[in-house]
Order: sequence, then C-alpha cells, then structure tokens
Amino acid sequence: MANPFDLTGRVAVVTGGNGGIGLGMAEALANAGCAISVWGRSEAKNAEAVAKLSALGVRAEAQSVDVTDRASVEAAFAATLKAFGRVDGMIANAGVTGASKGPFVDRPVEDFHRVMTANVEGVMHCFQVAAKHMIERAKAGDAYGRLIATSSVASIDGAAFNEHYGASKGAVNAMVRALAVELARYGVTANTILPGWIATDMTEATFANPKFAGAVTPRIPVRRFGQPSDFGGIAVYLMSGASSYHTAQTLVIDGGYTVF
Repeated sequence: MANPFDLTGRVAVVTGGNGGIGLGMAEALANAGCAISVWGRSEAKNAEAVAKLSALGVRAEAQSVDVTDRASVEAAFAATLKAFGRVDGMIANAGVTGASKGPFVDRPVEDFHRVMTANVEGVMHCFQVAAKHMIERAKAGDAYGRLIATSSVASIDGAAFNEHYGASKGAVNAMVRALAVELARYGVTANTILPGWIATDMTEATFANPKFAGAVTPRIPVRRFGQPSDFGGIAVYLMSGASSYHTAQTLVIDGGYTVF
C-alpha cells in the first residue's frame, strides 16, 4: 500500500516560507519529498531557506515577492511554474501583525488598511493565481490542488486591542470556506491553520516580556509556547492525498489555549 504522506512529485509554494511557521512547514514538506518554492521579501533569508531545504534532498528555489502586489505575485507564480512545471499546493502564510495595539477607538484607519491589505488581499492574490492553474490542470485530467492559509486564533477569540488583526484573519477563514465549496469539483481542498502563541522572530520581543510569559504560559495546557516545527505534521497532512476529503475547516494548533 502506497504511503499517503509521500509527497514525491508534488510542488508547494510557501509564502513567508523563509522563517517562522512558514519555514517549519516547508522543512516538513521537504522531508516528505515535496519540492518547495519559498516566497518572501528578503532575498538573504530566502537563500538561507533554500539552502536548508535543498540539504534535505528536494528541489527548492525562492522568489522575491510582495504578496500585496498583484504583479509581483503573478510574476513569481509564472517563474515557479517555469522552474517546476506545476504547483500542487499554495500555502498562504505571509502576513503582518497590528503595528498599533491600543484601544479600538484610537485605531488609525491607515493601520487597519495596512493589515487588511497584507493579510486578506495578499491571500486573495496568491489563491487566485494558484486556483486558476489548478482548475486548468483539473480540466486537463490532473485534478489535485491544496489551498492552505495561515490564520490565527485571534480570528475566533476576542482579540482585545488587536481587532484589526483578528478581523483580517476572520476574513481569511470565511474566504477559505467559500473556496472549499467552489473549488471542490476540481479536486481542490481549502483549509485554514489557526496558530496560537508561537515562538518566532515576529513574537520574540513579546515573549521576552516576563510579565507576558508569566500570564500566558499557565493558560496553555501543554505549558509551553508553540514552535514552527509544530506545524510540520499538519502541513504534510493537508498537502497529501490523505486529506482529500478534508476541506473547509479551521484547524487550531495552539496547545489547547483556546479551550482552557
């Protein structure tokens, strides 16, 4: 019986794949045999990620991409197709946090727009170009596609003082559910991953605050912050044939934080 988690021959794009959760997912996918295209804005970090992934024995390349710029996304996707010939999975992981986390009544509208542009429109751009390719392949008899978005538990919790971030991730959840219904006929699944408190470069300053760590850690049943590697298993599963009947779901990876 074939291993359903063997991703040999599959190709995945991971936006924001040069660090944090994105790189954690990319490394696990590479270990399962999946070829990887890393999309990120930092060429130096992209090169480091490609070196790590290539060392795992798979084909890996990187594209310098700003996911908020449609032309940048289209150019990167065309280059990825030229390099690999196909894209089986688009993992829309790139995003931003709220720059200002003060009271809602004082929220600068510019900050709201910045977060929504990166976290919602960025996912839309990536999913549109990927879905078009996946639909074309399905019509040609090669039906297989995976759309995976990194959301956040802020989309289902009350994200006080960070409502613009929570709103952006809630919009992603709704978009993915709609795409799951619309694209199912083409063999394309769509799911969101909702991380809890994860130790990455983006959260390093916050986690270094003893008051924060002392207040939050006891509320996590597994009693630790998550690591990028904690997202490897779910990424492999969602990219694999084993998840072909699993779509339109929001999958919480938070050590039990949201239920405790």
